[in-house]
Amino acid sequence: MTKKFASHGDLEPKQVSFTQLGEGLYAYTAEGDPNTGVIIGDDSVLVVDTQATPIMAEDVIRRIREVTDKPIKHVVMSHYHAVRVLGASAYQPENIIASRNTYDLIVERGQQDYESEVGRFPRLFQGVESVPGLTWPNIVFEKELTLFMGKREVKIMHLGKGHTKGDTVVWLPEEKVLFAGDQVEYGATPYTGDAYHEEWPATLDKILALNPQKLVPGRGDALETPEKCREAIEGTRDFLLDMYSSVQAGKKAGKSLSECYAETYKKLKPKYGHWVIFDHCVPFDITRCYDEAGGDFPDPRIWTAERDTEMWHSLQEVVENQ
Repeated sequence: MTKKFASHGDLEPKQVSFTQLGEGLYAYTAEGDPNTGVIIGDDSVLVVDTQATPIMAEDVIRRIREVTDKPIKHVVMSHYHAVRVLGASAYQPENIIASRNTYDLIVERGQQDYESEVGRFPRLFQGVESVPGLTWPNIVFEKELTLFMGKREVKIMHLGKGHTKGDTVVWLPEEKVLFAGDQVEYGATPYTGDAYHEEWPATLDKILALNPQKLVPGRGDALETPEKCREAIEGTRDFLLDMYSSVQAGKKAGKSLSECYAETYKKLKPKYGHWVIFDHCVPFDITRCYDEAGGDFPDPRIWTAERDTEMWHSLQEVVENQ
């Protein structure tokens, strides 16, 4: 019998941390589960990524209320993935902010992604019945939007394609604190099933050029030194380059997806296998690399629950039969 999704075996609850990064700046992290950022301004609160369901968002709200009674007026979607944004309704925000490309992805594939992600990783969708539907932004920007929360300046920026074509980072230029979304991971395997591997490293170079002193990755611990920030950015880039170059070379040599998967998995495992959700992400990642290499699918194909299952079983059989 073929293996279930690796994520189906990840059932243990994670220890939540609510880390203060500066005056009014917090990171909600949970041992490699999706992170949420909190920015408290003079008269309101902004949340970066909401958790996957309104039920799960209530724990973020509880922690916010321990440090401020200011209204939560703003939500920023770092990208369109369901696990990041379907908890938005719990905050009852005045504004939900996203890049133009993120909005377009919601239109194109938001519902399929919702159904796909719930099937892949059920633990991350506690109380999924509380989700009222897709999360739609009411403020859409092209490249950059500046929000003043009183005296606090917040830059919301689309620096380039990477994890998806619409990724957004939130940058506090005075404090030099970055909320990176899934453009940067730390001790957690990047999910690249909807990625642009050929462009992502250049986007990471732009992030590195900001010279963040503190950084909240999409997954992993909040990073509180410039050295740790650089380590996370460069570590994410190394993973992408190692994986994509392997698949690219294999495809150029005429090898099948299954052959490229077996070879690349074997190359990545010693260096990155200890990262959170490695076995869950890599089949999706390598499949997207194979699609992108050679220009066959410059834009990611839509993942559906049916496609997820077909891909997963076919590639697990390759590993099991080695």
